[in-house]
Amino acid sequence: MSERIRLGLVGIGKIARDQHLPALAGDDRFDLVATASRHAQVDGVPAHKDIEALIAGGHDLTAVSLCTPPDGRYDQARTAIEAGLNVMLEKPPAATLTEIADLAERARVRGVTLFTTWHSREAAGVEPAKAWLDGKTITAARITWREDIRRWHPGQEWILAAGGFGVFDPGINALSIATKILPDALLLDSAWMEVPEGRASPLRAKLHMRSGGATVTADFDFLQTGPQTWDIEVDTDAGTLRLGMGGSVLQLPGEDEQKAPDREYARLYARFAELVAAGESDVDVRPLQLVADAFLVGERAIGESFAF
Repeated sequence: MSERIRLGLVGIGKIARDQHLPALAGDDRFDLVATASRHAQVDGVPAHKDIEALIAGGHDLTAVSLCTPPDGRYDQARTAIEAGLNVMLEKPPAATLTEIADLAERARVRGVTLFTTWHSREAAGVEPAKAWLDGKTITAARITWREDIRRWHPGQEWILAAGGFGVFDPGINALSIATKILPDALLLDSAWMEVPEGRASPLRAKLHMRSGGATVTADFDFLQTGPQTWDIEVDTDAGTLRLGMGGSVLQLPGEDEQKAPDREYARLYARFAELVAAGESDVDVRPLQLVADAFLVGERAIGESFAF
């Protein structure tokens, strides 16, 4: 067995506790040797207040995984790359496209791995959906991504601040799947978004896109209570494919639903280990490009004020 990856986890919030820590605990290629967080720590693991202290802590790190909000993550990733560490980035990978382009070049020059993760692409139905769509004529696709911000991001004020992405934080998951399974480039034609009064990022958005000859629409809503909706439907000359529950449920025309357990983050860390072993990077910014395009050309409306 090759040498284990000595990993530092930066940002110990909800996503780290719900997903990253269990995935790391289940993968014997990794040793979680230290953490960095301003407000939290993991029992039994050495803790630091920031990434500079983490790196200086004498842990003989191989890599870091950054689970902090995208605004400010560039400086953390740059610090790690300059220290010769391999870097895994939670989605969205950075606050701007310029930042991630610079990080990719720095990683190339330094000879370390940079991995921009898109966890929804690792959902069980995504790869089979991509394979089934190959060679078929696609006529239309519809994305409906509606969830409750208070449930999934309780009290996280940053997500509605400038650079917080708002409803595009979950919506980018849908775009990551769409850019993975659709054979032609996904291009934005127009966008509309509703930003609550006094906030900088939207709670609702609608996108009109195209992929080859197909029209693609997206309906994003951050205020849906009750059952949550994460669906993608693709119309083809062989019928309609449906991905439900964020890509974990696949239904092909005339067939029963296919379901599988959630292993998204386990698959991400497996991929990270492969990249580190091969000395390669995986930097795909297409989902982020679409969000940036929406902010660039989208029509904005001011909605009611919002409080967590």
